[in-house]
Amino acid sequence: MYHSGIMNYDFKQAEKSLSEQFEQINEIRDYNQRKVLKAFYDNRVAPEHFYTVSGYGHDDLGREVLDKTFAQVFCAEKALVRIHFASGTHTLACALFGNLKPGDKLLSVAGAPYDTMQEVIGTAGDEETKRSSLIGYGVLYDEVPLINNSDIDYVQLEKMVDEKTTMVLIQRSKGYSTRKSLLIEDIEKICKIVKTKNPNCICFVDNCYGEFVDKKEPLEVGADLIGGSLIKNPGGGIVEAGGYIAGRGKYVDRAANRLTAPGIGSEGGAMFNQHRLIFQGLFMAPSVVSEALKGAILAAKVFEDIGFNSIPKYSEKRTDIIQNIIFGKPEHLEAFCKTIQSLSPVNGYVTPIPEYIPGYEDKVIMAGGTFIEGSTIELSADGPMRPPYAAYMQGGLNYAHVKICLEEMVKKL
Repeated sequence: MYHSGIMNYDFKQAEKSLSEQFEQINEIRDYNQRKVLKAFYDNRVAPEHFYTVSGYGHDDLGREVLDKTFAQVFCAEKALVRIHFASGTHTLACALFGNLKPGDKLLSVAGAPYDTMQEVIGTAGDEETKRSSLIGYGVLYDEVPLINNSDIDYVQLEKMVDEKTTMVLIQRSKGYSTRKSLLIEDIEKICKIVKTKNPNCICFVDNCYGEFVDKKEPLEVGADLIGGSLIKNPGGGIVEAGGYIAGRGKYVDRAANRLTAPGIGSEGGAMFNQHRLIFQGLFMAPSVVSEALKGAILAAKVFEDIGFNSIPKYSEKRTDIIQNIIFGKPEHLEAFCKTIQSLSPVNGYVTPIPEYIPGYEDKVIMAGGTFIEGSTIELSADGPMRPPYAAYMQGGLNYAHVKICLEEMVKKL
């Protein structure tokens, strides 16, 4: 399983060899930090925007400015930023149900989407779950198969998009698959093909794990709508819950009607004194994401050097904070996750075991000793117990923590 001599692995030399990649990340960080800072200045963020209202949540000035700040950062006409989104999946579901009605057609452009989204769509889950899904609601669904389970089939995409296609779902990050995550350039190419075939088709990007990894966001390259979780990249590691949807105004309004109710939309919903954390998390996000990216690149370099297949390679351009390590055997995946858990700041004494989790077809092992439950901008790792037994490592509030974990991992190996 392991190369001989890895006890003597030279981390200092590995870091020196990554100086070019780290410098590129610093440049992206600085660019995005300036963009965020400008949005705060332009929207005149002030202490009064940290206060909240109760009850129905009407006339919440802080919530209004928060939406405008997110909209500017992501180059959107409008944004909806709410703690009421229970998860990234819930956020995406509101965007889908809000913009699709019975008889409309949804097309996934990169094969089957993430496991939990399959239940939202209705291609997985029990009968009661399927009854509540998009397909159960009367929405038509199809997906563009991947080439060799890996690459986007642009030729087939062009054939499958027609005047009846209401929306395409573009999942930026790979999820529990072995395909490549989609670069901004890939998203731009997809949007151009879709809009050429059907200018009215909504290009909706699941932006989870991708925010602030590049200088551009999907709305800048042709997407109409994006969504993501606040306990991932844009929350900066301190936001306690929630999600965001951003894009063209009418599409965001429809999603807001689904989150609350028609007639209420984005005008209601008390925020329970969370404004300051969300503002501060957004401000911190570019730097926190850059730390996670550096950790992921170091992990790729280390595991490649000691004989494992890492995806993406340490030298490849990145579009999300996810690092795959292919282990090939279930016991190796379990050992990896147990080591990550043992070096976590919270629940480090706990031993993770594979278990069935709502929304997933296979048992999943999760290492997540995080301050916020389920936070994946914090260092965590998980993977489904199915071939090729790949670990999905993500996050890291600071690079030093990731490095410490890797050093200890090599010692254990």
